[in-house]
Amino acid sequence: MPVEIKKNLVCHEALQRFICDIFCRLHVPVDHAACVATSLVKANLCGVDSHGIQLVPPYVEQLAAKNIDPKSVGSVIEESSSCILYDGENGLGQVVAAKCCEEAVRLARGFGTGLVVARNSNHFGRAAFWGEMMALEGCIGIVFSNASPLVAPWQGVEPLLGTNPICVTVPGGWVLDMATTTVAAGKIVDVVLSGGATIPEGWALDAMGDLTTSATAAMKGTLMPLGGKDAGFKGSGLAVAIEILCGVLSGGAMAHQVGSLRVRDRPAGVSHTFLAIDVQRFLSLDNFVARVDELKKILKGARIAPGFEDILMAGEREGRVEKQRLRDGIPVSSHLWTNLMHVAEKYQIDIPNTI
Repeated sequence: MPVEIKKNLVCHEALQRFICDIFCRLHVPVDHAACVATSLVKANLCGVDSHGIQLVPPYVEQLAAKNIDPKSVGSVIEESSSCILYDGENGLGQVVAAKCCEEAVRLARGFGTGLVVARNSNHFGRAAFWGEMMALEGCIGIVFSNASPLVAPWQGVEPLLGTNPICVTVPGGWVLDMATTTVAAGKIVDVVLSGGATIPEGWALDAMGDLTTSATAAMKGTLMPLGGKDAGFKGSGLAVAIEILCGVLSGGAMAHQVGSLRVRDRPAGVSHTFLAIDVQRFLSLDNFVARVDELKKILKGARIAPGFEDILMAGEREGRVEKQRLRDGIPVSSHLWTNLMHVAEKYQIDIPNTI
């Protein structure tokens, strides 16, 4: 497990301004920089640190290497009824995702559902950020994305698939956001960056396809599909389904053709899918939210298993962490803080005070 390390506490607003300033120095328009900073800091606020500001250094490297177009918003390739095919034109993933969510909600207003499939994008951070954006507009928001090849197909050892997340969010505060692997790749990266040497068994496989608890071997191997050693065909099947709904359907890069945040010889070429469902085509919004609340009460009223204090709904843990971090500040590891200070020094940016 990760070694115990010192963490700096930083106010989320100061951290957001700091991250925004970094991207502005790299010729990213202010509104684009704010979009990226907001999504990353929100991930940290919710305790999803693997998709938070630890992504700033690789984003900076990609921008500096001109692997990402800092000004691109992308454009609609084709619009037909409730469907849009979108070209991200190698823009920042968050900027592309924001535009696609806007389009999906617009289509849902007119047709009841809105489906936007995007290609030629980049890493867009935490999928729930985009699902929640659609939920705030009174829509069920469903988000998929393909990703860098870090997962072998079931019974293989060569990484060809991504962690390919699934996100479903609804008005009323139920937020499912999960990788199709046992853990997100960022969790293992976080262990390594924190100076840790071991990971829990079941997180990853080594290069030979055997279970490993070595963080280093995991980085050289593949992530474990959801379902583990005995039932990983389930996670692998979901990953392939999302690859079809994103990479195949968009006409974009798929499987090993997708690039990586940590590879600078080519654009990432990530594909995303966004589906907005207008709740009011079925029920009034108030009635829907009340029924979601009723379902949550039914589930949380079940007998609690030994060793647990309560039954958590999807997104509830993140909500609790967010309240705490809004009050106390966001913890940033010493290693990551040092990396961010190097970036700040290089681009002559004021460093935020720690709490």
